[in-house]
Amino acid sequence: MLQAYDQSHQSPLLYGPATTMTPTKRPNTSIPNLNHHHIFIVTGPAGCGKSTVAKFLADQFSLCYVEGDEYHPVSNIEKMKSGIPLNDADRWDWLIALREQALAALDQGAKGVVVTCSALKKKYRDVIRLAPLYDADVVVHFIYLRASEATLLARVKARQGHYMKDSMVRSQINSLEEPDEKEKDKLKDVHCIDVSGSVAEVQKLSMGVVNEVLAGDMARKSS
Repeated sequence: MLQAYDQSHQSPLLYGPATTMTPTKRPNTSIPNLNHHHIFIVTGPAGCGKSTVAKFLADQFSLCYVEGDEYHPVSNIEKMKSGIPLNDADRWDWLIALREQALAALDQGAKGVVVTCSALKKKYRDVIRLAPLYDADVVVHFIYLRASEATLLARVKARQGHYMKDSMVRSQINSLEEPDEKEKDKLKDVHCIDVSGSVAEVQKLSMGVVNEVLAGDMARKSS
């Protein structure tokens, strides 16, 4: 049974920040008719390449793209700018907002959604895992981008104008609960990708994950 803090299913507008961005609806020419609607959560600490991978997948498969950073309330952003780590209480409404936006995009006609979200702890991932309770046709998948601390720090240092600082990367690494074998084997919704290779290599691996998921759903539909 999933154990996660949650609130009743609400409109996305109640939980999103004042600058909530409505997901862009894309033509779903690359998604065949499937048994389910799929939500792909691209996860990992700052600097692992979540946005790069998620945007690539959204373009390749005509998925609706939701950038998780756009949904942090101003209070969260100010804390991170000041080098103050977010705690569980800071993250609950943000996680719920992302789940709600993904469901809203599907309600609006998208056949699939890709979302960027650090989802550092299992209980954070469990919040997103509650999505099928509100729509039985939904299946959630996590694409965890694994990188070394040195790689993460180098990438964050190279960013221009981003609020995430070096100290915050170390804080996220300290808070990180990588999906372990128990979580992966029991729930079967986590796919781990090593992002130490080139961008092209990471893109190929992430495409392989999505292709495998879609092919499996098509096989169930035809059986």
